[in-house]
Order: sequence, then structure tokens, then C-alpha cells
Amino acid sequence: MLDLRPVGYVIGLLVAMLGTAMMVPMVMDIADGNGHWAVFAESGIITFVIGGVIALSCSNSVKEGLTIQQTFLLTTGVWLALPIFGALPFYLGATEARFVDAFFEAMSGLTTTGSTVFSGLEALPRGLLLWRGILQWLGGIGIIVVAMVFLPELRVGGMQIFRTEGFDTFGKILPRATEIASRISVIYVGLSLICALAYVSAGMGPFDAVVHAMTTIATGGFANYDASFAAFGAPVSYVACLFMIMAALPFVRFVQLSAGTARPLLRDTQIHVFLITAFVIAALITGWNLLQANASGEEALRFALFNSVSLMTGTGYANADYGQWGSFAIAVLFFTGLIGGCAGSTACSIKVFRYQLLFASIKSQLQKTRSPHGIFTPRYAGRPVGDDVLNSVMSFFMFFTVTLGLLSVALAMTGLDFVTSLSGAATALANVGPGFGSEIGPAGNFAGLNDTAKWLLATAMLIGRLELMAVYVIFTVGFWRA
Repeated sequence: MLDLRPVGYVIGLLVAMLGTAMMVPMVMDIADGNGHWAVFAESGIITFVIGGVIALSCSNSVKEGLTIQQTFLLTTGVWLALPIFGALPFYLGATEARFVDAFFEAMSGLTTTGSTVFSGLEALPRGLLLWRGILQWLGGIGIIVVAMVFLPELRVGGMQIFRTEGFDTFGKILPRATEIASRISVIYVGLSLICALAYVSAGMGPFDAVVHAMTTIATGGFANYDASFAAFGAPVSYVACLFMIMAALPFVRFVQLSAGTARPLLRDTQIHVFLITAFVIAALITGWNLLQANASGEEALRFALFNSVSLMTGTGYANADYGQWGSFAIAVLFFTGLIGGCAGSTACSIKVFRYQLLFASIKSQLQKTRSPHGIFTPRYAGRPVGDDVLNSVMSFFMFFTVTLGLLSVALAMTGLDFVTSLSGAATALANVGPGFGSEIGPAGNFAGLNDTAKWLLATAMLIGRLELMAVYVIFTVGFWRA
């Protein structure tokens, strides 16, 4: 019988740590002389006690390792349990949110999706704004560790191609997974601090700089203002572009760079394709905006670059209402959100490497069609790719497409229009943030959706953040029989 106690122990510890993290916004509200601090005190105590009790009750089963079933359950269980407790400050606090809204916001935060149900953000206590940033920041570092340590070993969506990349490549420098995670954490914290300082130098206030640095490096997209980055000047948008791009690069490359090895960063084909794609899309949108007179000169470039990078990395910031740019721009930006950043980053969506493997497989099939007796092997970064990786990637694309279609239909059945249903499903499953249309576009939010739609979208955020199959496998009969 499957022993769930090791899973419960780790989840309990992480829940208790989340309760401890609630003390940070509590201190912020105390410093502001805001009575809202009591909400974080109450939420923190509840979260810490429940997490601690769960961990203690399961501590007698702690072992050195986890089985594959336990690892799948742990990965999904963490991203389900933490939003439940992360929602408490919203449910009990100044937003007076119903639990469905509080859970939606917390899930959006921890999965770094960035969709929000709250408006009037400027009027909220700074502790709540900070808590939204903390949720995304924790979710960002969490998904990097999961992507580097768990998903390659679980062979999810072709991530097994990075098993050698993440561990053996380091050789004597970083021989253990735990050491890799700790080094990545140091890089993550360092980039966050540098980003905050850059925002301050560009004209942001210190508090806004800290919160937006956390949500930028996490490619999360929560902002302190309803207008998102339209509330700031042009220099801030360029700083955000730079750090969104950096956060969408494989963090393992930064670790290697810090160890004195720059070649892997410079020669990574995934990075090359990501950067070229981002700038080609930005150029297309810039040209379109100039032709359509949506903006002129530098403004056209800034709007196009910022919003295309924001959507491609899954950050979800906006400094203009791109829903008003016309059908061509909307179509391009919709599919831009389905590209994603690099594997091993905080970016979400399908990821660039999967498209590289897809096109490599298509090229190989075309060559075989032309020369039936030839031997053509798909290659990635100059290395041959095994059938297990290709099958896993193709399965991912199939599951993503089917899930997107079914989710869109389910949302339409709740009464949403076609654009809202399709873009809402895509933005949740790809963890991008804003959708399209008058309701959930960059100028709106998700508050007006019905409760069923919110639950569906929150579930999609979880499924998409964990690369689909890590969640779906739990619902197979064979998983529980193994």
C-alpha cells in the first residue's frame, strides 16, 4: 500500500514555512500603523500550526528518498495545499473576498500566472500587496527547483532530456541535486535584489520596486496598480523587459556562469531561439502599430517589446491595452503566450525546447518521406534525441491541445463568450495572466466571471504549471496499482 506519510511530512513543513512567511507582510502593516496586521498574525498562526501538526504526525516515516508515486503526489500536493493556506489573508483580510476568489488569487500567485480578481489595488494595505508579491516569488523559485530536480526524473513532457544537463554537466562542481537547488536559490535571490535596485534607479519607489522585482523575476505579473506598468514611466518598462528576459532563461546557466563557465550560456540553442523569437515578434508588432497609428516612434517600440516579452515569458504585465491594437496584433500576441520561455526558468507555457524538438521531429519525418531508406535522427543542441523524449514531447502537445479545447468548451458552458472562454483557457493553462476581450483583457480582470469558471481556471493553472502529465498521471488506475 502506498505510504502517504513522507508526502504529508514535506507538505506539512512547506505549509508551516508559508505560515512563517506571513509574518513579513504582518511587519509591513505594523510599520504602516495599519490594523490589518492582525489578519496576517491570525492567518500565520493557523497555517503554521496546521502545517506543523501534519509534519509532526508524519515525521516517523521520513526516509532518504521517495518512490516515483510519492514524488508525483508530492509535486501536485504542494501546489494544491499551499494556495489553500495562501488564500487566508485574502479571505480574512481587507479584500473581504469569498473563498473562491481568495483561492483563485493565491493559486494565480503561487503558479505565477498573474490573473487577478481584485481591483482598486492602490487602496489595499501594503501588507496584502507584499503578500501577493511573496506568493509569486515563492512560486517562482519553487517551480525552478521542481523543473530541475523532479520533472526530469519523472520524465514529464520531455524534461528528461535535461537530466544530464542538470546534473552530470556540473561534474565535480555541483554533484548533488540539493546543492544545485541551493545554488539556484542564491542566483534567484541575487537577481531579485539587482532587479529591485534597477527599478529604483529607473524611478520606482522602494516598496513598488521590491514587490515588482519579486513578481518580475518570478515572471508572475502581479502589480501594485490596476494599470499595471502603465502607471510607470518609459525607463521602468525597459528595465522590466530586461529582467523578464533574464528570468525566462535557464537558471542552470546562471549557476554555471557563477562557477566561471560562460560557454554553456552563450552556446545554448534554446536561448538563441527564445531571444530571436521574442525580438522578431516585437518587430512585427512594432511595425503593425506604426502602420495602424496605434503608437508612434519610440512608444510603438516600447509597447510592442514590453507586451510581447511579457506574454511570451508568461509574466502578464501590460503597459498598454493591446486588445485595441487590431486583429493581427491580437492573433500574434495570443499565440505568443503559447510559446513560453526556456526550460529550467520561472517562465511558463509550452516552452521553447519543445518546439525545437517538435520541428526536429517534423524535419526528420519529411526527410524519411523523401528518402525512405535513409536514416535520419532528430537532434537537439547537436545531440541525437531518443524516441522516449520525442514521444513524451508529442504526448505533451496532444494533452495540452485537448485540455485547451475541453477547458474552452467547459468555460463556454458556464455562459462565457467565445473569446473569453478560449483566451481564458489559454492564459490559465499556459500561466500567462491576462486574456483577451473586454472582461479579462489587459484592461480588465477576472472578478466578473462566475464561480464555476473561476474554479475551472484555478484548476487549469495548477495543471499547466506542473506540465500537465505530472497531474494527470495521478488519475490513472495504474498509478495506484504500481
